[in-house]
Amino acid sequence: MRVLIIEDEHKIARALQKALQQETYAVDVAYDGDDGYAMATTEPYDVAIIDRMLPGGYDGVDIVKAMREARIHTPVLFLSALDSPAQKTAGLDAGADDYLAKPFALAELLARVRALLRRPTEQQPDILTVGDLSLNTVTFEVFRANKPISLTSKEFALLEYLLRNQGRPLSKETIISHVWDYDADILPNTVEVYVKYLRSKIDAPFDSPLIHTVRGFGYKLEA
Repeated sequence: MRVLIIEDEHKIARALQKALQQETYAVDVAYDGDDGYAMATTEPYDVAIIDRMLPGGYDGVDIVKAMREARIHTPVLFLSALDSPAQKTAGLDAGADDYLAKPFALAELLARVRALLRRPTEQQPDILTVGDLSLNTVTFEVFRANKPISLTSKEFALLEYLLRNQGRPLSKETIISHVWDYDADILPNTVEVYVKYLRSKIDAPFDSPLIHTVRGFGYKLEA
């Protein structure tokens, strides 16, 4: 899944980026309100973590209001040193989905991000399944037919995205925009290569394939 961080304190932003990347997320970072506004309103993200107070022409509230006015429904977690009830209410009323006061425990932030990812159109559990395949988004364990499957972080991220959208044909461009970050060095056949890696692990050793090619479009995961 792809996450946007808009945070002007570089040390905090880098720590969040590293922690989220270790959780297999693709992560983009903006350090001021202007860059953050541009990225939040033009790029597809699954979650945005936005600081309330930002340098530049846009603060966090401005960015979230602009997202909602543009019908961008990306879940937003506000970070702020302003933790009074009135400040929290103002942030949530602007369109944020959650509010976390600084300083915060990293484990709590990661848990809140996972909770926001379960919120899209349909509620999704920590364990995603299709057929006899299961993926645990908390422990990072993958099983098929009760056999453990070892995946790299990028293979896991790709499989998680396919599972969250199972049954839906996904273009290569859509997959890239959610599984790889903005600065990633993507070649034309990158998605094909990683789908091939996944198939060798979750399809080839078993009787029925789960990853299907949608000719001329992309891929879908379906039992």
